Amino acid sequence: MKPGAVLPGWRRALRALALAGLCAGAAPVFAAGEAGAPVACPPAAPVPDLSPAALSRAMASGADRGLLWRIEKDGRRSWLYGTMHLGKAEWMIPGRRVLRALMQSDTLALELDLEDPATVAVFSAPADPDASARLLTPERRRRLDRQVAAACLPEGALASLRPILQVTTLAMLAARAGGLYGDFGSEAFLSALARARGKPVVALESAAAQLKMLAGDSEAEEGEQVDQALDELESGQAGAQANELAQAWARNDWPRLDSYTEWCECLRTPAERRALQRLLDDRNPGLAEGIARLHEQGQRVFGAVGALHMVGPTGLPALLAARGFRVTPVVPAAAFPSAAAASPVAAAPPVAASPPPRAEPVEAGATPSGR
Repeated sequence: MKPGAVLPGWRRALRALALAGLCAGAAPVFAAGEAGAPVACPPAAPVPDLSPAALSRAMASGADRGLLWRIEKDGRRSWLYGTMHLGKAEWMIPGRRVLRALMQSDTLALELDLEDPATVAVFSAPADPDASARLLTPERRRRLDRQVAAACLPEGALASLRPILQVTTLAMLAARAGGLYGDFGSEAFLSALARARGKPVVALESAAAQLKMLAGDSEAEEGEQVDQALDELESGQAGAQANELAQAWARNDWPRLDSYTEWCECLRTPAERRALQRLLDDRNPGLAEGIARLHEQGQRVFGAVGALHMVGPTGLPALLAARGFRVTPVVPAAAFPSAAAASPVAAAPPVAASPPPRAEPVEAGATPSGR
């Protein structure tokens, strides 16, 4: 495969992210904060060198970041990859073992396909003005306006979005202070590369289901989520935790990721515990079911899902092991802790997983160049 073949898909992926409101660039170098005080703005996402020569070099020398397992059943081999939705330009292209695993697969399975127009439409749809008026009390609106200004966005830039999507976008933008951008999340390049090779890209979830997960089951729960997000933005916790999580992912630090709930300060209240349960435990069975179903249909699947969906007895490795898959860690090349560790939110009974087999490297097979 010529590296240049990746470019059209990559650009489409970035365009889809931008339309979803998840990677708005910084505006001026300084914006007005409270009382007109200047606020230093993070730089816009750097433009990566996507020339064929640069892509060839990156594919040959990229580091394997994140978490990769080989999963086997019925004589077929699939893969499970823990991704990061934010990243740096230098993290954009995966390392050789991750690339080989993708090339050995028939289908890329993601949480969502951000190039699907229907998905983009859900996240960019105008909010119900009456519901927004009820949710955005004068105090919430003032707090939200302050964070929009702090993010160096024009006044009203996010006003058409549902309140939960406004604060979600602001949380992603807060990570720019650590050099992290939605433009360089794992999924965009994986999707572009899979499409360039003619591999189907399948969504394991629907955009509507993800939006419901973010918002909760009622306006009251959405209001709680908005308040929590604003608290984290105002304290600086949102950007700091995103940076800590991304750095642990980049260095393949399984113990740090596995202990996320010990340092995230995200289980302090009943509302926070409900939110994390919706985010992880409640979704994991459906994600595992989707990957298993594709595999059982005869496909070799590369399942790429957020890294926090991998931890604990309700994580995807444990759930797939319980479905009869042989689950072998590949990156990092060492045995992971037992899947019987405590669940992040204790939302489901422990799932007994088979003992972790020894770690093995990815077999040499199809390479990114197609040879």
